[in-house]
Amino acid sequence: MAKLDEEFIKYVSKEKNEPEWMLNFRLNSFKSFNELDMPKFGPKLDIDFDKFNYYKKTGEVKHNWKEVNKDAYKTFKQLGVVDAENKYLDGVSNQLESEVIYHHNITNKDIIFCSTDDALKNHPEIFKKYFNTLVKYNENKFTALNGALWSGGSFIYIPPYTKVDRPLQSYFRIDSESLGQFERTIIIVDEGAELSYIEGCTAKTYANMSLHAGVVEIFVGKNAKCRYSTIQNWSSDVYNLVTKRAIVDEGGKMEWVDGNIGSGVTMKYPSIILKGDYSTGNCISIAYAKKGQILDAGAKMIHLGKYTKSNIVNKSIAENGGVANYRGTTCIKKDAIHSMASVKCDTILMDELSKSDTFPINIVDNKTSTLEHEASVSRVSEEKLFYLESKGLSEDRAKELYLLGFIDNFKKALPMEYAVELNRLMTEEL
Repeated sequence: MAKLDEEFIKYVSKEKNEPEWMLNFRLNSFKSFNELDMPKFGPKLDIDFDKFNYYKKTGEVKHNWKEVNKDAYKTFKQLGVVDAENKYLDGVSNQLESEVIYHHNITNKDIIFCSTDDALKNHPEIFKKYFNTLVKYNENKFTALNGALWSGGSFIYIPPYTKVDRPLQSYFRIDSESLGQFERTIIIVDEGAELSYIEGCTAKTYANMSLHAGVVEIFVGKNAKCRYSTIQNWSSDVYNLVTKRAIVDEGGKMEWVDGNIGSGVTMKYPSIILKGDYSTGNCISIAYAKKGQILDAGAKMIHLGKYTKSNIVNKSIAENGGVANYRGTTCIKKDAIHSMASVKCDTILMDELSKSDTFPINIVDNKTSTLEHEASVSRVSEEKLFYLESKGLSEDRAKELYLLGFIDNFKKALPMEYAVELNRLMTEEL
């Protein structure tokens, strides 16, 4: 396991054959990583950064499954990724460890869809225009670590007035013990264009923790639409510490659909900056925490433009000692007149061992805007479970239907194939 120092950063950049400006960016990021403290909010993180493997090369990207390593192909086949490609998707990018190993492009050649590493090489002007502009490398310790070690991820550019008929998908997989994975995703949806993007995440289970610290930057143009759907099912030995942010121009719409089922510790707060007038932001999310899991998740909405609208719906389930928290910020700035925001957080505690807290920050800086916040925490309804069991259902099946009903709005927001996958995962968890 190589020591994490400047020489290792130089090694990674050299292996990737990067330009000098990117090497300098990595070194500046690494300097910030060493200077910055751990986050002072959220769950306490006790991370020994000397115990991770920060870069595992997996070879050149392939465009035909027959050329992919047999073990890797078997893994993605079992995950259902291979079969989903032809049925539901317009393009896929599959990352194993530190690099994209398989990529299939869509037929529209005007659309750019490639790994972020390839975008740096093949589309340097547009890459440099957007890279590190929305999420700065020195925002926190983990954006700095990503800046120093980023590898893989997806780069997407949708030209003006282009609508992608079916979703694009990226899948991130960790198969190695104590691995650090640092994908970087950049999505640009130009004026009047539309995109639906799906992200999946899984990992093998080991005795030692792995670290996933991704960064996502999304740019939604005038009257454009982007939906970003995630089902995160990391194993319980993964720290999932990511920064995701979108900025929306006039009349644009951004939607986060965010599912958190796995990981040992998650800190994830997808953010939307409503820059343009009449822009809209929605975030609907679930978190299901079980024994040994701390899921600290939520959303952030920043209203800058006039007549902007945002909506946050958060559903949390905690069972067998799990911790599922909501942490979010909604801020309507002084110039964002006649704006509207809504936040709704619902939590079900399945037993007395489990815990859930809500940490909202709600700010309205003008008198013409409105912000509504609603939160509820309840125990699982014994009366409703008894009713279901009286109809002949087993205790486990009654509990399953009860919880699936609780997250019904979230399922409806997912693409059909992912809603089916969510049902399967929830059933397995129960």
